[in-house]
Amino acid sequence: MSNVFNFSAGPAMLPAEVMQQAQAEFLNWRDSGCSVMEVSHRGKDFIEVAATAEQDLRDLLNVPENYKVLFAHGGGRGQFASVPLNISTSSDTSLHMVTGSWSKGAVAEAAKYNNAKVIGETIEVDGLQAVAKVTEADVDQSAAYLHFCPNETVDGVAFDWLPESGNVPLVSDMSSCILSKPLDVSAHGIIYAGAQKNIGPSGLSVLIVRDDLIGKARKETPSIFDYELMAKHDSMYNTPPTFSWYLAGLVFKWLKSNGGLTAMQQRNEAKAALLYGAIDGSDFYSNPVHPDNRSIMNVPFHLADDSLNQKFLEQSDAAGLKALKGHRSVGGMRASIYNAMSVEGVAALVEFMKQFEKENG
Repeated sequence: MSNVFNFSAGPAMLPAEVMQQAQAEFLNWRDSGCSVMEVSHRGKDFIEVAATAEQDLRDLLNVPENYKVLFAHGGGRGQFASVPLNISTSSDTSLHMVTGSWSKGAVAEAAKYNNAKVIGETIEVDGLQAVAKVTEADVDQSAAYLHFCPNETVDGVAFDWLPESGNVPLVSDMSSCILSKPLDVSAHGIIYAGAQKNIGPSGLSVLIVRDDLIGKARKETPSIFDYELMAKHDSMYNTPPTFSWYLAGLVFKWLKSNGGLTAMQQRNEAKAALLYGAIDGSDFYSNPVHPDNRSIMNVPFHLADDSLNQKFLEQSDAAGLKALKGHRSVGGMRASIYNAMSVEGVAALVEFMKQFEKENG
């Protein structure tokens, strides 16, 4: 098992230490004789778990006091609908940067609830995918919010700058990049993330919502997605995904014990540099994204000959390099190298790629 490296885009690998602790506690959590999955979410012990997880996340991201941290159902797609239902009316305009598959999905969902308008899309620079900056001149100041996704899981497109939105609240889908490096929470109105990449298992979403954007939900908003109700009930208006929440808390502790987000950024950039270096140093592999917009979390790449794709996947899997098949919409390969992926795992992939090229190039 120690020689297996899981490059799945999500649900993704979790830190080994976290999995080992969860395994050790699985049947007898806190000497209770029960699993954490079996205890009441309203009991003293689980409320302590929930409160500690929230505080640890606040510490990691330096979340200001005027923001609520919410733990929700529905994943990222749930927030595609929840955001417009909570902070816009049917007559409002929402603005959307569309830089890949997930931001495209967000605008399509928002269009069911308001006047969703695209103001920024990917462009081509030197034959590669790139992202044009959005300035305040591009932004209708009467809009309810501006939505963007700074890291596209499928496409491997990312950008490290914020759209210049003036007084329009920024809403960011950070499902694939949250906790990978420090960020300025105060520059955003809402940050949300599906847990299954850098936080924990699927079934949980984490939201960070500025106080002035709470209490605006439409009357037709389902109660479990109403930010005000969620905040009022400490994310326990109904039974939350308790096991996912517990595991997320363990991941937050792991991040803090491993140097926090500055250390994670350094490690993530080193992993990405190693993998992109192997791709760029070869005529056998290619990456479709401009260097200025390459993700350090999700690295898509193509072989020079697509007929070798299946052979690459079979041999890499046999070598313990799992889940490298690219998304069906873009093909090729994709290595997702989230926080839990080690430098050793990326080095093993690079070594395999070099050997495969030697034998098949």
